[in-house]
Amino acid sequence: MTYAEKTLDLLATGEFEKAKKDFEQALLHDDDEMIYSLAEELYSLGFSEMAKQAYQTLIKRYPTEDNLKTALAEIEIGEGNDEQALAILSQITEDSNAYLEALMVSADLYQTQGAFDVSEQKLLTAYKLAPDEPVIEFALAELYFNIKEYRKAAKFYLSLIKQGILELSRVNLVARLGVSYAGYGKFETALGYLEQIPEEQLDNDTLFQLAFTQMELADLENAAANFEKLRKKAPDYATLYPYLADIYEKEGQFAQALITAQEGLAVDEFNEYLYQKASALAAKLGKTKEAIDYLKTALELDPSNLTLVLELSNQLIATQAHQENIDLLKEYLSADEIDPQIYWNLGRSYAALDQYDEALKNYQAADPYLNDNTDYLRDSAFFFRNAGQREAAIQNAEKYLKETPTDYEVEDLLDELQY
Repeated sequence: MTYAEKTLDLLATGEFEKAKKDFEQALLHDDDEMIYSLAEELYSLGFSEMAKQAYQTLIKRYPTEDNLKTALAEIEIGEGNDEQALAILSQITEDSNAYLEALMVSADLYQTQGAFDVSEQKLLTAYKLAPDEPVIEFALAELYFNIKEYRKAAKFYLSLIKQGILELSRVNLVARLGVSYAGYGKFETALGYLEQIPEEQLDNDTLFQLAFTQMELADLENAAANFEKLRKKAPDYATLYPYLADIYEKEGQFAQALITAQEGLAVDEFNEYLYQKASALAAKLGKTKEAIDYLKTALELDPSNLTLVLELSNQLIATQAHQENIDLLKEYLSADEIDPQIYWNLGRSYAALDQYDEALKNYQAADPYLNDNTDYLRDSAFFFRNAGQREAAIQNAEKYLKETPTDYEVEDLLDELQY
């Protein structure tokens, strides 16, 4: 038995101290081919420190064998020693037979560091040197896919599929291509690829993309069915719930849509959109208190979200909770940018509480910004009439009637103001 073989046997039985001694003897006495095999085996078994020693021993003997350096660099990367890995890889020059491999390893390293531009340049350099190498095309496709540059990703996935390569590194390229097409809006083309994948081969992400693509193409029945499959298969897949709730809402199934949103919140309690969706659905079902409570919870998560603020404000006005609405909106008056609807909603609540000076001040603040909003024009025309602002009332009534000429109540108001 060689010392290398003894080392591996002792490691397999947990006799680590004895294994270390035989390992040291292997580096001294076994032939280089045996040491190389030992290094590979040690790395695959997770004994990276011993593998590094074996490769370092070989590099001292064969300093121009750059394949040994790339292997050592990969171990350093695995241990989080990025700087050491880059230092090793920088020794490999363009004329080396290991240069392509070095480019691939360094590209992978830069990608893990989030330096996607550098990773891309490394891979593109490799692609120019070996344009027919599928592994390089796959690496580029995966890089673009992961950074959501789906159009570029699709180009490389399609090239691989045309070569008859449907799977690489356990990645289904047909699924990837379908998801990539969907990623930049080519939903019909995407669906053609996604529907080719047998159901048993659909992973959660691809099943989600299939359902999403069907929804985008208005095939709501199949989209809902596939979202439901995904929910049954992976109930913690939080992203599905907003879309499934949207589908049920579009189909008029408001109660089911609300249940779906509630189930989504049980999975992801920090999803502002789901609180917003649940609020809107609760309001449609006449569950006003629930609608308000959902919006209040969402605002606790993101107090700066003016969309939520205004939706809550509208709900409070609808339920005649005018003082609560005023207390809510006054907090946002000191913001650098104020949505003019805040002024309008404050004006409505002050008017409802007969505080006409405050109401008038807020209507006048809103007026320059909302003079193309027919809801505002109608409401403000009546308010200005009641507040004794005849000219403002006439102006807004006339603007409103240009857009909605058959509103006889506003016509009567204008006649009253003009005569």
